[in-house]
Amino acid sequence: MPTRKASTKDNNPSSYPSSDLEEQAVEQRAKPGRRPRFSRYLSGSVGVKVAALLTAGMGLVNLFAAVTPAQSSRLRLLETFSPLQVSREGHLASALAGFALLLLASALWRRKRVAWLLTVVVLFISMAVHVLKGLDYEEAAMAAALILLLLLWRPWFHARSDPPSIRQAFVTMLAALAFTLAYGTLGFFLLDRHFRVHFGFGPAIRQTVVMFTQYYDPGLQPVTGFGRYFADSIYLVGMTTTAYALLLLIRPVLARHGASEADRMRAGSIAASQARTSLTPLTLLDDKMFYFSQGGSYVSYVVKGRAALALGDPVGPRCDAEATIAGFKAFCSLNDWFSVYYQVDDVNLDLYERLGFRSLCIGQEAIVDLPGFSLEGGEKKNIRTSVNKMRRLGYSAEVLRPPHSATLLGQLHEVSDDWLSDRGTAEMRFSVGWFDELYLNRYPVVVVRNPQGGIEAFANVLVEDQIKEVAVDLMRQRKAAEKGQMDFIFASLICWARDQGYDRFSFGLSALSGIGERPSDPAVEKALRFVYEHVGQVYNFKGLHAYKSKFGPTWYPRYLIYPDVSTLPATASALIRANTGDDLLGGYVFHPN
Repeated sequence: MPTRKASTKDNNPSSYPSSDLEEQAVEQRAKPGRRPRFSRYLSGSVGVKVAALLTAGMGLVNLFAAVTPAQSSRLRLLETFSPLQVSREGHLASALAGFALLLLASALWRRKRVAWLLTVVVLFISMAVHVLKGLDYEEAAMAAALILLLLLWRPWFHARSDPPSIRQAFVTMLAALAFTLAYGTLGFFLLDRHFRVHFGFGPAIRQTVVMFTQYYDPGLQPVTGFGRYFADSIYLVGMTTTAYALLLLIRPVLARHGASEADRMRAGSIAASQARTSLTPLTLLDDKMFYFSQGGSYVSYVVKGRAALALGDPVGPRCDAEATIAGFKAFCSLNDWFSVYYQVDDVNLDLYERLGFRSLCIGQEAIVDLPGFSLEGGEKKNIRTSVNKMRRLGYSAEVLRPPHSATLLGQLHEVSDDWLSDRGTAEMRFSVGWFDELYLNRYPVVVVRNPQGGIEAFANVLVEDQIKEVAVDLMRQRKAAEKGQMDFIFASLICWARDQGYDRFSFGLSALSGIGERPSDPAVEKALRFVYEHVGQVYNFKGLHAYKSKFGPTWYPRYLIYPDVSTLPATASALIRANTGDDLLGGYVFHPN
């Protein structure tokens, strides 16, 4: 059963939570040594949330004002001094501003710089609309006060948007304006029989521009149902394209390019001297990007949506772990991402908690103690029976060191394709490797040969000489595999690793095993326990755990590190996408023989 380390709080005033580290870095760039006068009593994380909530509240005020008629006395006063008839139009504009503020509030919560700017602009428009639609000076004053607060809190909104998406938003708006101008002009010009007003070419252009940009219909009086439909379609195009452009503007930075070769070489150099788990070779695979700390560490990650998924703990000196985690969190925040760590051990749980993260046990890693391993004894009888059967039938197992010949790699590819087609699944990624000749050529492989010398099964062997640990990644066998072949390949590999002087053999993560068993366990772990006990159609969790248990491993808890509960749905989706290579129909199937 997994155990949690007791957590302790660091009360040292010089040790800041990561949110404050981010806040300090941003504020020092804005005003070194000094915080904004009226915001010095709030931390950045609290101020951002207050700003977002106030913006959402102002959005609701706008929506309420849009459905509330103006006071007749104020409206008469406005009509006396204003030549504009804006009462109806102001209500529509107020509603649109309200919806925009509600959408922008969620982006402000994520510290979006563009959202801050757009919110200020919308609030200025909203302030004017409240005055013009009925002298609603109370709502206008609220908008003005919120503008002042946002201006004072500007340094806290530093998260970038995606530059190509920003360009796409402006192109979308220009294209929509051009299309709508042509669509509306021709429509009003050719369909004027559906309206009381007969449009010439110039008035048709003016009518379209006003409707698209100001969302009201000056003097427009349709006399047929089709005329009303056509007028409404102008509004629909305008609102749809505006909303789409707004979503593009507040989009997080997209990771469009992989790591450079120089970054891969740098990460490989760090891993060669700082590896502490058998996950380290997987952090160097081609689907990963790298964040490097000044202290000589790296975080290997992929980005799916807003989740930056790191595989394992940072790789580097232990003394640099805290700075690396805090730095990566700030780096992610700058790009409108949140950082998540997958399959970490319990060594740094206190550190993650001190930096504002939460931990969730997601299963146990099965590790066999090699010096004490033996196939003798009653508990290993089934394995011993399979090994003896395979040998009696003329099968043999062999560990081959790289470099591997093109002929061998071709034979392995045939086995791999046969295995994938038999299960109707695609290659997985992120926390496992996939069939790639360059990847396979880095490590030994263990192969099982039939009596005729053909290869029936193979597994690539991940070796970490610094920690004296061996693990397997790809495990493939032909469709018509002899029963007991997997037992044979694992037993042969474990004995080989023991004879080579290695201390540990990792079977990898047994997902969801050993969690949610105690009354004190979190509700999320209990929910995952239910999945483990009752969901076997997609992934055979219990069967995989039982298979690994045959080899007598010691079980070590492994954790998911995440910011807060609200990010768990997005994290789960991101993990599925990362592991399936965005092929959501890819397989999670394991069928041990």
